[in-house]
Amino acid sequence: MTESGTMQATVQEIIADLKDKPGALLPILHGIQDALGYIPANSVPDIATALSLSRAEVHGVISFYHYFRDTPPGQQTIHLCRAESCQAMGGKQLEEHVKSKLGINFHETTANGKFSLEPVYCLGNCACSPAMQIGKDIYGRVTADSFDAIITNTEASA
Repeated sequence: MTESGTMQATVQEIIADLKDKPGALLPILHGIQDALGYIPANSVPDIATALSLSRAEVHGVISFYHYFRDTPPGQQTIHLCRAESCQAMGGKQLEEHVKSKLGINFHETTANGKFSLEPVYCLGNCACSPAMQIGKDIYGRVTADSFDAIITNTEASA
């Protein structure tokens, strides 16, 4: 089976398992994203048909919630904290540096597919602001220089 065939089979299985639950749209979207890393555009018509919704309704939910992706994620996702504590401790300047260094904005993936950048609104590391997370690792007191070093080490260990 091709990769797209496998993805389509996964989508169909998730829809079949969840379509009869009350409020099934969000669980289906979460299930697809958990399984594939994103919600492929070609799955929208199948979801809509299964739930008797319009494609616009399904797409509207996907585009409304920042958590949902409609493109494949990078190999690593960088979650950059945008909460008040991190903003007060230089988070905006760090955000500008990160975007410039990676050449992407929030909800985008680098051209080489290595990194996706996502905002998060608290990592629970406020005493060590500004903070970010890559995979399961949380970093505190992140500066432009320490970010560059972390990215270099992450690339080297991948």
